[in-house]
Amino acid sequence: MEGSGEQPSPQPQHPGDHRIRDGDFVVLKREDVFKAVQVQRRKKVTFEKQWFYLDNVIGHSYGTTFEVTSGGSLQPKKKREEPTAETKEAGTDNRNIVDDGKSQKLTQDDIKALKDKGIKGEEIVQQLIENSTTFRDKTEFAQDKYIKKKKKKYEAIITVVKPSTRILSIMYYAREPGKINHMRYDTLAQMLTLGNIRAGNKMIVMETCAGLVLGAMMERMGGFGSIIQLYPGGGPVRAATACFGFPKSFLNGLYEFPLNKVDSLLHGTFSAEMLSSEPKDSALVEGSNGTLEEKQASEQENEDSMAEAPESNHPEDQETMETISQDPEHKGPKERGSKKDYIQEKQRRQEEQRKRHLEAAALLSERNADGLIVASRFHPTPLLLSLLDFVAPSRPFVVYCQYKEPLLECYTKLRERGGVINLRLSETWLRNYQVLPDRSHPKLLMSGGGGYLLSGFTVAMDNLKADTRLKSNASTLESQETEEPAAKKRKCPESDS
Repeated sequence: MEGSGEQPSPQPQHPGDHRIRDGDFVVLKREDVFKAVQVQRRKKVTFEKQWFYLDNVIGHSYGTTFEVTSGGSLQPKKKREEPTAETKEAGTDNRNIVDDGKSQKLTQDDIKALKDKGIKGEEIVQQLIENSTTFRDKTEFAQDKYIKKKKKKYEAIITVVKPSTRILSIMYYAREPGKINHMRYDTLAQMLTLGNIRAGNKMIVMETCAGLVLGAMMERMGGFGSIIQLYPGGGPVRAATACFGFPKSFLNGLYEFPLNKVDSLLHGTFSAEMLSSEPKDSALVEGSNGTLEEKQASEQENEDSMAEAPESNHPEDQETMETISQDPEHKGPKERGSKKDYIQEKQRRQEEQRKRHLEAAALLSERNADGLIVASRFHPTPLLLSLLDFVAPSRPFVVYCQYKEPLLECYTKLRERGGVINLRLSETWLRNYQVLPDRSHPKLLMSGGGGYLLSGFTVAMDNLKADTRLKSNASTLESQETEEPAAKKRKCPESDS
């Protein structure tokens, strides 16, 4: 560990950053299952049919393994050194073992009684081994497999790890692949590499993957540079982005812009009044996981239901009834104050959102972005053809789609349009391997597909036109040169005659 102090570390230099603090976003790991949660005191968390509290993880280092004890408390698990000198008694093969269900002396009632007494899962596994009549006859590999299976069932061991792009992408792909458009983690890694995501870049991203692609870009850029996110609807969804737990400094370079205003920005008809004409009840854009938007939506639904109670055919009457139902005079002083504060806070955030939209529009108008990433559930062709105008020449772009047919159409349109080179449609092939002593082999089950990528580079359209003129001039010169030898051949027979 002496050499580690001499090399500069990419992590922040604050000594407490590697320890878990209250309010941090962490990822719970049990075997190959992950779950992202926020550390809060006295908050019950359910994970893999186990409930517990995360109070005791505060102050411990990331990567610490805990054991769930009685009362939902987490206690750090001490590592036990397994005896290596003693040789395990094992059989040569499993041919004489009959699975008749009678090899285990302990019944389910006995195991339940052990759990009720508060005996740890490790001791229960040891008693299962001692009461098994066929354990010693199994091969060494079969014994290890048996122990691993019983530990997974009876030992409640949880590891708290720090969120990262790889961990969160694996978690989403295993638990909720539909939210990220079935994007596999190796495909996301290819997107970051082909898009040349690095610190100091000015990137444009259009994604509907719950903010996973946006979070991966922010992690790789490290808070340096700017990212302009284009979103459909009332506001961007950043549930996965919040799981990364980025500091507030990372959000300074993050801008958002509505997708329905891109055409006006391209044609030069965009103005600040267009943003002010948007409905005030749209979801507010925050660097959170969408909880704020959900609360506002539920509150708006409650207000609408209160306003729609008296039936009326005119919208003006509905507005008057809504104002009457929300009249502060009909409420107590506490409710009036909280409602007034909520309205003021909402107006302040909407004004901040409007300013950020204007800043994003100014950045897009420069049309010098360093790259473009598209990963959405919409058809990629119209999105890419319109957004490529904001990218500077000689810059990469990457488009993700779960199916290859839309990307084939996009490939054809790009070839017809021009302005791009090195177009490439690719699909990554992934297969996991089991790496164990004397039994390393590919796993039997593998992923059927992780999506398709269309990548390329932009070039200046004016240069292409100049090249076509040069080619036409060169073709005329070649035609003249080819005509000259033909004329000389005609003169030769005349001179001989």
